[in-house]
Amino acid sequence: MIGLEDRQVLAREINTAHAAGARLQPACAVAGIDVRTLQRWKACAGLTAGDGRPAAVRPMPSHALSPAERAALLAVANEPRFASVPPARIVPMLADEGTYLGSESSMARVLKAAGQNKRRGRAKAPRATRPPTTHIATAPGQVWCWDMTYLPAIVMGRWFHLYLILDLYSRKIVGAEVHDSDDADHAVHLVRRTALAESIATLDSKPVLHGDNGSTLKATTVLEMLRWLGVKPSYSRPRVSDDNAYAESLFRTAKYRPEFPAKGFASLDEARAWAAEFVRWYNVDHRHSSIRYVSPQQRHAGQDKAVLAARHTLYTQARQRNPARWSGHTRDWSHIGAVTLNPERDEVVSIAASVQHTQQKAA
Repeated sequence: MIGLEDRQVLAREINTAHAAGARLQPACAVAGIDVRTLQRWKACAGLTAGDGRPAAVRPMPSHALSPAERAALLAVANEPRFASVPPARIVPMLADEGTYLGSESSMARVLKAAGQNKRRGRAKAPRATRPPTTHIATAPGQVWCWDMTYLPAIVMGRWFHLYLILDLYSRKIVGAEVHDSDDADHAVHLVRRTALAESIATLDSKPVLHGDNGSTLKATTVLEMLRWLGVKPSYSRPRVSDDNAYAESLFRTAKYRPEFPAKGFASLDEARAWAAEFVRWYNVDHRHSSIRYVSPQQRHAGQDKAVLAARHTLYTQARQRNPARWSGHTRDWSHIGAVTLNPERDEVVSIAASVQHTQQKAA
């Protein structure tokens, strides 16, 4: 959009060049505008009144939210339970309660109009990561990711160690322990306890356990325990920090929770109590964005299909009540199938999904 003063200067210089013998079209091209633009400025008072679009009065759309509906959306977004939850999670959570007040974009616009559109919680805006070594999960118990992270203590220089095992398909935390030292024996105990809890002895195909190249996770005692359990170990490539992205993302979620103590934990028991509550929240209450905003526990138990189908029905009914508010189809609540760890090619995922589908039909 060109301002009034800039329009007048351009028109004056073009007229000067044209009067000196230059052709009008090349002169306008040098100035960066089209001949028709100059003609429109002259014919529609564009060189005296300027551009009228910013001050144009536009009618309110007939399907816009009413003041009462906007107030209801804002009130729900400001409830204590949604204090650190973005609209993308608030709307599905309300849908599970049988309530539909508006779309995610509508809630985001209402929050923006109220000056509340800043990123909620303590997390910074995400940055894109780069992928490679492909593992594919089409059901729970096929691929696990594990890692260890440091939990700060209130004493400077002291740390507690949080070990977590995540199911790649469902994003459920299937194993978690907190210790006051980084020791391979802790990793051995965790993987053995997790294998018993998940009953992998009854599985025909044992899971792949992916981790980084830390010495704890590659210790001889750990490898021997994995061999005894039948679990296949997998490790990140050397000097590559993003080959275990799911575990790293989980740790980031944990440390940016509102209840995470910024000054550190006072004792090992306090750290273990926090970890237990975080695992419960993450598995049961958390609506994970990568699995259509269902909880990891629902997906792990196979309940996510029914939840997503109910959401689709609710959205369809809402669209039928106010069709003018929907420019196209309702939100995609279809079930997510295969999940990949460090995908190399899209073809790998599609082939694995087709093989899994064929095996199910054959069974």
